[in-house]
Amino acid sequence: MRIIYVYDALCGWCYGFSPVINRLYNEYRSSLTLEVISGGMITGKRTGPIGEVAAYIAEAYKTVEEKTGVKFGSAFLENTLIEGKVIFDSFPPSKALKIFKELKEEKALEFASDIQNAIYRDGLDPNEVNFYAELALQYGVSQRDFEILWSSVDYEVRTREDFIYAQQLKVTGYPTVFVEIDNTYHVIARGYTSYTVLRDRLEHLVGFAELN
Repeated sequence: MRIIYVYDALCGWCYGFSPVINRLYNEYRSSLTLEVISGGMITGKRTGPIGEVAAYIAEAYKTVEEKTGVKFGSAFLENTLIEGKVIFDSFPPSKALKIFKELKEEKALEFASDIQNAIYRDGLDPNEVNFYAELALQYGVSQRDFEILWSSVDYEVRTREDFIYAQQLKVTGYPTVFVEIDNTYHVIARGYTSYTVLRDRLEHLVGFAELN
């Protein structure tokens, strides 16, 4: 039995959901495994300077804060958002997570959260390899090793495989959380979901599996 968390590093609701999914996993990690999949929310023609959607984000982040309790940092709001120059492209953070999963799979959820904190709290630019190599270093991953993998064409392909996987799961929004039991996928979250609701849905499925 495992949890599959489909997220996108540039998804504001996923940023707000991060404490919820981390809490759930920490509570059930002794009996469940968890896989983080990057969905590729902003790719291809949808990529571009954050300034193009700054007006929308300037209002939407308030709703995220109000509903989730998570705060967006002044470095993001007053620098990244106002300057509007940072390119929003889901591929670099998705590639970074894919590389990290190959090296430290058991810490993937924490790393995914670190990426979002760095973007939405600390206002860092998510397009540079150093951004991710320094985050990975905190988990004992050599910066040189990370950068070598970053330059590999293989990880360009592997990253897109995660996007395809999310499409096969028919994910249309983020965050989405599945529980996989005997090769059957059960949705327990589609969009932001509170911890209590998420936990109750999980326990219902776990109880159902035990009965069968």
